[in-house]
Amino acid sequence: MSGKVKVLISEERVMDKVAELGRQITLDYIGKTVHLICILKGSVMFMSDLSKKIDLPVTMDFMAVSSYGDDTKSSGVVKIIKDLDENITGKDVLIVEDIVDSGRTLSYLKQILLDRKPNSLKICALLDKPDRRVDSVDIAYIGFTIPDNFVIGYGLDYQQKYRNLPFVGEMTEID
Repeated sequence: MSGKVKVLISEERVMDKVAELGRQITLDYIGKTVHLICILKGSVMFMSDLSKKIDLPVTMDFMAVSSYGDDTKSSGVVKIIKDLDENITGKDVLIVEDIVDSGRTLSYLKQILLDRKPNSLKICALLDKPDRRVDSVDIAYIGFTIPDNFVIGYGLDYQQKYRNLPFVGEMTEID
């Protein structure tokens, strides 16, 4: 890999937080099946690990949305690239997101999904960047609140690279 990366959140801290979130979700959804919706591609690793820590029946689906392209800042235009495969009417839905910054993507996505009449709809985000918030978004489960830095690793990318890092890091130098 090219560039230099500074570790912001270690692999151990990420895994501890994922386990904590899984325990909380388990308590909050007792007696229900949790329908996880992974926002591709960045949330794949987070959702995979999180689902293993939820001690309840879990179903999964995937959506791909984009507001970044190859840039490091949101364009503000949200596109659905891949929609859900299953109907969510009557389901207890938990959107699993890697990072929330401007809130535009999730605000847009939440409204689309609410129109499909789930029983409930909540958001779980590994990372929250409130300093970048443009649209208000209610995040039920937050892993870490971070400053307004461009981060990579544990699913997050820079031009499709660095997703496989087991920690969350910051690019200190780009080649």
